[in-house]
Amino acid sequence: MFKNRLLLFRQISDQLKNMTKGSKPLPDISSIKLNHKLVDIGCNLGHPSFKHDLEEVLQRANQAGVEKIMITGPNVSGSKEICELSRSKPGLFYFTAGVHPHEAKEFDNNTLSEISKLLKEPHCVASGECGLDYNRMFSTKDEQLICFEEQLKLACEFKKPLFLHEREAHEDMVRLLTKYQEQLPPAVIHCFTGTAEEAKQYISMGLYIGLTGFLAKDKSDNGVQHALKNRIIPLNRLMIETDAPYMFCNIGNKKLKQIKEKMSEEAKALHKYSSFERNEPCAMAAIVEVIAHFMGESVEKVAEETSRNSKLVFGLE
Repeated sequence: MFKNRLLLFRQISDQLKNMTKGSKPLPDISSIKLNHKLVDIGCNLGHPSFKHDLEEVLQRANQAGVEKIMITGPNVSGSKEICELSRSKPGLFYFTAGVHPHEAKEFDNNTLSEISKLLKEPHCVASGECGLDYNRMFSTKDEQLICFEEQLKLACEFKKPLFLHEREAHEDMVRLLTKYQEQLPPAVIHCFTGTAEEAKQYISMGLYIGLTGFLAKDKSDNGVQHALKNRIIPLNRLMIETDAPYMFCNIGNKKLKQIKEKMSEEAKALHKYSSFERNEPCAMAAIVEVIAHFMGESVEKVAEETSRNSKLVFGLE
């Protein structure tokens, strides 16, 4: 996995160099400053691709109207690293502490002890990223189920909101959440990629839904686009995130042509600094406009209500 990450980092570095050397120079965004006050609830700023230009990335995020960023913890060592990173910018950075289902095979009793320490940090606002991923299966089902249930118990003990990962594991996710429903703290299904019916069930359980740029490539008849258009995901249960450097919002998708034409020039200009190779928090400006279009709401209302949800659930000041 380390080799894969190193290769990805090199590819991203090459892409960033090409962005400045290519035939299509990036737009001048120096005069842009949106006032959305957005909260990016899921951003992997601990990723190696952000190490060389983090300040520039944060400047663009600020121009896109991003007011707060939650940095997600993938495992014990990664959670420790972002704990330190989050201390560097109080009021802007917060972090989550947990073990991603991909890393479940490494889970042991010492893991619980280390995560417990991190959950006590004042700028740790959620337990996770934890959950189940039956799509890629980097850890077995049994390993994932044990790892997830132990973290559920921990979140209930610490009364920390849950930052949940679920991919093609809806039934087991519902079963385990229901088992602890009486003690369960507030929770969000981060980077939701499921069906409208699955979203409806999660919402009926009191959960929030986190949406990323995935919604731009949703090709299903009953996925996130359908759920937004038909208000199956209501504004009072919605949060927004980039999952950067992943989940690029491809506004160049032919099916989004009408949305792109109506999108603000500021959001489009900022969005050019994100790509399939490396998504950035500044993509929040485009994501909020795409969501507003599907819901038939103003961008201002979507920005305000989703940010309010995030601040309320995670106690962001």
